[in-house]
Amino acid sequence: MAVAFVLSGGASLGAVEVGMLAALRERGIRPDLIIGTSVGALNGAWLAGHPDAPIDDLAEVWTGLHRADVFPTDPRRGLLAFAGRRRSLLDEGPLRSLIERHVNFSRLEDAPTPLHVVAVEVLTGRDVLLSTGPAVDSVLASAALPAVFDPVEIGGVPYMDGGVGNNTPISHAVALDVDRVWVLSAGHACALTEPPTNALAMALHALSLLLHRQLVVDVERYEPRIELRVLPPLCPLTVSPLDFSHSAELIERAYNASTRWLDEDHPPVGQAEFMSPHDHPSR
Repeated sequence: MAVAFVLSGGASLGAVEVGMLAALRERGIRPDLIIGTSVGALNGAWLAGHPDAPIDDLAEVWTGLHRADVFPTDPRRGLLAFAGRRRSLLDEGPLRSLIERHVNFSRLEDAPTPLHVVAVEVLTGRDVLLSTGPAVDSVLASAALPAVFDPVEIGGVPYMDGGVGNNTPISHAVALDVDRVWVLSAGHACALTEPPTNALAMALHALSLLLHRQLVVDVERYEPRIELRVLPPLCPLTVSPLDFSHSAELIERAYNASTRWLDEDHPPVGQAEFMSPHDHPSR
């Protein structure tokens, strides 16, 4: 039975996927192939390159991260971008360095566990499954949020963040003809009590809401066609996709929630219901 792991985007909420991976690993559930978008491509690349390493090693990477390691503040560059003299607000250098430190194979096709990452062609808008080519550039392209980072050119084609077209790429797993798909969604801040306080955080929150709605549609669409196992995103959740200070907490919560879910052996039907838009009682 061919098993695929599908990992979504979600910026700092990618820590949630680490807890999910730990719960799956404890039960001996391992992927035959991995498909990731954006931060899911980063987590997926680490997993593909370290198939036998303890997930605690990935957790250690996450708990050592700070916002500047991914989204470095640069007011001058931001002003130039708003003036039309830059294509992006932030320097991709720190993110590229992070990927280079933790991806241990040079090309996607060299990964010990087959790895595919999703990026979007800037000129056509198509979401593309990258299965061969330079590993660091491909993962960076998958995470190149438009207007935040410059597009990444591979083979003469400029790419941007795969989440724009397919944030949780179940469709690509189905096209690869696997038997079972485990979906690891970083989720979204579903229990905010007030709007995000800055422009970038607001933009990422709005994007995460849009992409989560698409995930609900995709789960409903593909559930009858393939054995789909969706680990529930964390709920309630108030952490911003820009806030990397809660990684340890998110990992632990996701591990505990996923462990309970797996122990209860939920049937793989009606899974979109627990991800639909909802309210939270006043706390």
